[in-house]
Amino acid sequence: MTDLPHQTAPGAPVRTRDVLHSPSLLVTELLGGLVVALALIPEAISFSLIAGVDPRVGLYASFTMAVTIAFAGGRPAMISAATGAMALVVVTLVEEHGLQYLLAATVLTGCIQVGLGLMGVARVMRFVPRPVMTGFVNALAILIFLAQVPYLRHVPWGVYPMVAAGLTIIWAMPRITRAVPAPLVAIVVLTAVTVALHVAVPNVGDQGALPDAFPLPGWPDVPFSLRTLRIILPYSLTLAAVGLLESLLTAQLVDDITDTASDKDRESRGQGMANVVTGAFGGMAGCAMIGQTMINVKVSGARTRLSTFCAGLFLLVLVVVLSDVVAVIPMAALVAVMILVSVSTFDWHSIAPATLRRMPRGETAVMAVTVIATVTTHNLAIGVGFGVVTAMIIFARHVAHLVDVKSELSADGSERTYRVTGELFFASDRELVTSFDYVGDPPRVVIDMSAAHVWDTSAVAALDEIVARYGRHGVEARVLGLNEPSADLHTAHSGRLSGAG
Repeated sequence: MTDLPHQTAPGAPVRTRDVLHSPSLLVTELLGGLVVALALIPEAISFSLIAGVDPRVGLYASFTMAVTIAFAGGRPAMISAATGAMALVVVTLVEEHGLQYLLAATVLTGCIQVGLGLMGVARVMRFVPRPVMTGFVNALAILIFLAQVPYLRHVPWGVYPMVAAGLTIIWAMPRITRAVPAPLVAIVVLTAVTVALHVAVPNVGDQGALPDAFPLPGWPDVPFSLRTLRIILPYSLTLAAVGLLESLLTAQLVDDITDTASDKDRESRGQGMANVVTGAFGGMAGCAMIGQTMINVKVSGARTRLSTFCAGLFLLVLVVVLSDVVAVIPMAALVAVMILVSVSTFDWHSIAPATLRRMPRGETAVMAVTVIATVTTHNLAIGVGFGVVTAMIIFARHVAHLVDVKSELSADGSERTYRVTGELFFASDRELVTSFDYVGDPPRVVIDMSAAHVWDTSAVAALDEIVARYGRHGVEARVLGLNEPSADLHTAHSGRLSGAG
């Protein structure tokens, strides 16, 4: 794993004003942004092609997203741009309705995200378990690596030694000096060698045409009507959900790496503002880019909004002003950078035999499901969704088996008391119902609930069913000891639910 050029104390984030007074930190931020900009170019072009639009749409989106989120976002140093997950969502929209509807959907996506941010949607992150986060990180690393495979197949033989040389430079440079990001050195050296020796290998220019003008603001050329809303709304809702999920997970990942906290609600609103600006400037919807964020934070060591802003600014300058220079950068150099990011991002400790032996099998299963679903669908949001659902099922099964029922008979044998312990809800109600001796019990039964909690109407219905079963055998059953929330729920629904009796 590449060492960070500079570290910060836990809970003490580096601020932009601190960087401006420190030449070494300023260089780190500027060069980190430059490396990210170079890595963004081929990916933005690729995502544009996935969505079925001109490469300029993805490049403009990467510029406006990065620059806007640098000011509006809640996680410093995180990179937002056009992404593959968002591009996949809009393929059908572009095919059936064209670019202008994509721009309109992007603006609406931003509005939805701002609204969700104002409602505090970031709080749902607390329901993402640790094994899902680990699976998310590992799946991300695998996807980053798999995205490089096409650049290593059916290519001239010269690509392979160049990738190996790039990896060697990136690995060795931090052991010599950290004044300049190792990925930038690798890109510059390999580009110089390619040009000087006239090595025929694929380069950035082969990926698509670069823009020759700066983006200008405008408004999507679509009818302002309900029909337009019906067309774009389903896509915008999906884009908003996918974008926020990936962005908030990435923000949490950066929080963990840097030992600093971020404002997730502000990040949600910032993503929305960035998408509104992006749609107005002719770009496609975007969100946080995990791979480029790892380059910026983990490889280059950047920590502030300045690096994010510079990534967007340098990107635009490179593709518009220095397009001839950028076009000759060999893809092998960028592939080497992304392979290193993949290897350093993967949580190798999570799959170590000693770790797997210690971890509960349920948590290992959640991590595996998250990884498999993400890699299979190539969609981080879907993978996380599968992981969260799996974790919920395992948790429900686990909690459902924690219900304990013990009984004792009175001295005269006329009354039996059952003491219920545990959490009663839809997954544990049947276990509760089958814990009583309806036929053999004495004429009076007390069900002591002082050590239990009733969570839903399924549990209320189970208690009703228990009382009703005893009633059919001439036994008087009473439910006592409910805590206040459980008693309120029981009083509100007892005797009013079908199926009891």
